[in-house]
Amino acid sequence: MRIASIETFSTRDVGMLRLRTDDGAEGWGQVSPYNADITAEIVHRQVAPHVLGEPAADIDRLVDLVAEREHKFPGSYRCRALAGLDTALWDLRGKLEGKSVCALLGGTPRPLRVYASSMRRDITPEAEAERLARLRDVHGYDAFKIRIGRECGHDRDEWPGRTEAIVPTVRRALGADAALLVDANSCYTPAKAIALGRLLAEHGVCHFEEPCPYWELEWTRQVAEALAIDVTGGEQDCELGTWRQMIALRAVDVVQPDICYLGGLSRTLRVVAMAQAAGLPVTPHSANLSLVTVFTLHMMGAIGGAGPYVEFSIEGPDYYPWQDGLYQPALVAKDGKVAIPDGPGWGVEISEAWLARASYRRSALD
Repeated sequence: MRIASIETFSTRDVGMLRLRTDDGAEGWGQVSPYNADITAEIVHRQVAPHVLGEPAADIDRLVDLVAEREHKFPGSYRCRALAGLDTALWDLRGKLEGKSVCALLGGTPRPLRVYASSMRRDITPEAEAERLARLRDVHGYDAFKIRIGRECGHDRDEWPGRTEAIVPTVRRALGADAALLVDANSCYTPAKAIALGRLLAEHGVCHFEEPCPYWELEWTRQVAEALAIDVTGGEQDCELGTWRQMIALRAVDVVQPDICYLGGLSRTLRVVAMAQAAGLPVTPHSANLSLVTVFTLHMMGAIGGAGPYVEFSIEGPDYYPWQDGLYQPALVAKDGKVAIPDGPGWGVEISEAWLARASYRRSALD
């Protein structure tokens, strides 16, 4: 069974990949969101030529084959394109064996606890607190993440005093028992992050994500060593060498790989193994409701060392219009949990209506 064709369906924001074998079997995957039209071009230019005609069974070998053949092009876009190939191969394997990807990995599809993840910095503390409390009452969430600081903010807040106001305001609205997480998106120098971390601890924050510019591993390690609360990170890191360094340094207390940014499930499982060997929990980044959250649910239902919850975006089509109607069935939070799809492969069907609107391209043996 060899790979006969690779097709991409893409918009600027998101792209799907369909892989077909010479005996007619198929699997669906997704390249990383954002500038997905560029990533689709890389699929056909720098991924498909290396894997067409190759046996489809050994996913790790194919992922490494592309990485080695394209060794002069390391970095994000190669990994974003690899994610489409890898996740389509996993879907194919699951469909051939009649199992979910979660089951292929040794897990059992079931509802998993999620945290309600806000993406917004343009919202006042009062409005954020109100909407999180409302979503708690509707969906049963007991864990929540809010944004603090400014993205790559050089110690500046989105507006003066917002961070110092939003943390206690949200804590009061959600009560003492809710797990409260914050994401700084590379905002702070170590000194500022450490000072702010003490305020976060006073309000029971349990997770301080990406406090410093993510590429400054030593800065992040300083913060982790100084604070009692968990310092977390890794979403942006797509090279396995960086992951080895990060984990060896113990720059973070919790690792947060993103399956699509990193190059797919197979490469993410290698990071999981590194984290397990170091005794670090894994709470991946899955900050939108594209297939990345589906992939993450399957993985988290099977791995050892999984963190206590999965990231689940609360932003709808008004914030992410491109994620609406990508696949069925849609993921829904109930009692603070989201069910791992239990059908073969990823357990979802890509929307025909969405495919009809996307830009199409095919690479094939013929």
